[in-house]
Amino acid sequence: MDEHRIRWDDLQIVRAISETGSLSGAGRKLGVSHATVFRRLTDMEQRLGVTLFERSRSGYTPNLAGEDLAAVAARVEADIVGAERRLAGQDLKLSGTIRVTTTDTLFAGLLAPLFNDFRGDYPDIELEVVISNQVQSLSKREADIAIRPTHRPPETLIGRQVGNIEQAVYGQRAHWKNTRVPLNRLSEHTWTGPDKHMGNTALEAWMTRQGLADRCNYRVDSMLGMQTAVRCGTDLAVLPCYLGDRDPELRRLTTSLPELATPLWLLTHPDLRRVSRIRVLLEAIGDNTRTALAQGQT
Repeated sequence: MDEHRIRWDDLQIVRAISETGSLSGAGRKLGVSHATVFRRLTDMEQRLGVTLFERSRSGYTPNLAGEDLAAVAARVEADIVGAERRLAGQDLKLSGTIRVTTTDTLFAGLLAPLFNDFRGDYPDIELEVVISNQVQSLSKREADIAIRPTHRPPETLIGRQVGNIEQAVYGQRAHWKNTRVPLNRLSEHTWTGPDKHMGNTALEAWMTRQGLADRCNYRVDSMLGMQTAVRCGTDLAVLPCYLGDRDPELRRLTTSLPELATPLWLLTHPDLRRVSRIRVLLEAIGDNTRTALAQGQT
């Protein structure tokens, strides 16, 4: 009987192949080699005495048995993650690990000193920061807290808006000195803008509406990169005010642009809202972020 028992590792293999349609894709998803996936799938099918996938030149397609096990894998994963969250909720001590995900711009321009203060106040809490412009899944515990600019936070998460990220036009201080640039004359100057891989569609649309596309022949795929580029030349660029106003080498040349303002949210999973260390960080970072935004965007 024991030799036919299905293990969690088996279910992970089946689900990964079902989702990716190939052994190599499943290997990348699970962090193992193509050969390991093939060996484990072959061993599993031999132990169970059943074929789970239809093989073809286009890849691996689950049959009825494979679909059944892939669905079981999804339910088991959900149960495991739910149990982890419930156990985390029983921790009332101000210790343990908190995993926070945020963007590189927010970390460098706003959050790093706030995190440092938090670590000083709660030295027994281990803080892990995932600096990524890709959204991490809080439902799968890839992160406990997300600090993100968004107009539409996921309905599956809870949190609060801690302020608005204002944006304005900036230029190198030494070049522009005390000059203000009227919005109707922006197209007279050269620009640094977002590369398409940056994914800042709102800024791209604004620059198009302002007729600046033809004036922008320098594009960078990160906001921090755009900041550095403007510091080194005479171009104009739109930057978050919390970033540009604190840079002594830059000068704000316009008022904030209301159509580019974005709410900043602190988000977590509902199962973690009563965890003491999560609650303390949300309160501390939330209050301090609101203050820092107000100071950096006046």
